[in-house]
Amino acid sequence: MRTRAAQTLLLTSVAAVLAMLLPAASATAATSAPSSSLAAGAGALVMQGSGEVVQGQVRDGTEGVPDVTITVEGEGFTEETETDDEGRWAVELPGPGAYSVTLDEETLPEGTTLRNPDRNPLEVQVGGGQQRAALFPLGESTRVTVGTVDRLAQSAAFGLRFGLLLALAAVGLSLIFGTTGLTNFAHGELVTLGALFAYFLNVATSLPFFLATILAVVLSGAFGWLVDAGLWAKLRKRGTGLIAMMIVSIGLAILMRYFFLYIFGGAARSLNVGSWLAQIVALGPIRYRVLDLVSMGICTVAIVGVGFWLLRTRIGKATRAVADNPALASASGIDVERVIRIVWIAGAALAGLAGVLLGGFQQVTFSMGQQILLLIFAAVTLGGLGTAFGALVGAIIVGLLVEMSVLVLPTEIRSVAALAILIIVLLVRPQGILGRRERIG
Repeated sequence: MRTRAAQTLLLTSVAAVLAMLLPAASATAATSAPSSSLAAGAGALVMQGSGEVVQGQVRDGTEGVPDVTITVEGEGFTEETETDDEGRWAVELPGPGAYSVTLDEETLPEGTTLRNPDRNPLEVQVGGGQQRAALFPLGESTRVTVGTVDRLAQSAAFGLRFGLLLALAAVGLSLIFGTTGLTNFAHGELVTLGALFAYFLNVATSLPFFLATILAVVLSGAFGWLVDAGLWAKLRKRGTGLIAMMIVSIGLAILMRYFFLYIFGGAARSLNVGSWLAQIVALGPIRYRVLDLVSMGICTVAIVGVGFWLLRTRIGKATRAVADNPALASASGIDVERVIRIVWIAGAALAGLAGVLLGGFQQVTFSMGQQILLLIFAAVTLGGLGTAFGALVGAIIVGLLVEMSVLVLPTEIRSVAALAILIIVLLVRPQGILGRRERIG
């Protein structure tokens, strides 16, 4: 049973999420879009800064154009760079402001011209912490008009993909909340941590993508054990209140995020997934990369595995008992602290896996977890706080709404539809879709 104090905690948590994350979500929507195919900044060594980046890819059709000179000027700053073998480039800026991005047409291959030469240079306005794209289309336009039904099918397919990815992170967050009552604002940083582990293993040490993914998940789980043993278990032992622990999680999130910025930099960088995973597969009107299909399969297997663990194993049943009533579970002989430790390991591992797959969908950045944290919270709350299966249902709904809303709404406010549905559902059913009335979620 949850008390009125838990209800107050929930309201405080939601208010804090909205106040802290809505501006960030809208400001970074273009760079956090899961269906974006923009690749930028792969392997670039950039200076440490506040996180403002201008980036892009020079392509002729589907092929990247290497060794093209790009110059970025503005705010007393000038830097020249060249595109890599896949046509990608990125420049980290000294701060927000107005910048001019110029492509040196003389460095283009013979016979290749800009499609819109009057738009060279491009004027780009970069806000605080933003990563803005500057694109220079080459050659004749190859744009194909797509019908409404095809667009709807493609958006739904992207929504399912994004929903499954959100579900990995949301299920982990829901398990942690269900067993501890903690609203963990640092969960987004666990997503980022998994992506960073994968990046350094895959790119810096040249391990194959799938091996790097497995090791990143293991390391993320180990970090979950470490952070619970070193921080949360000690706070629980001291009897620290849930609101105080929530505030600690906010501080931990900020600390981790800027540590990531310090060691990784503000540029977006790509994982080396291999050429065969980047191939396009057409399923009727729906177009997926092979990586998308593989990632959706991984998400499905992981979620089914969690369901089996909760329903069929002794530790899974113990986890559900602790989530229902920790005091009664302890009186029944269940080691509550051991169960919580295992839940932290599993929750961090799931978040790390979500981060690796998100890094494959887009690029790896130091703030990628924070950018989707609001949607993770929305999925958990919509499905029912503390219920793992509710988090899965909520994540699928949120993913579909986010992706399909771009058919009628600007990309910058793509999350509005999901949040609007969240509010409506909670007005009608405050405990969430699969939550129980006597529980908060």
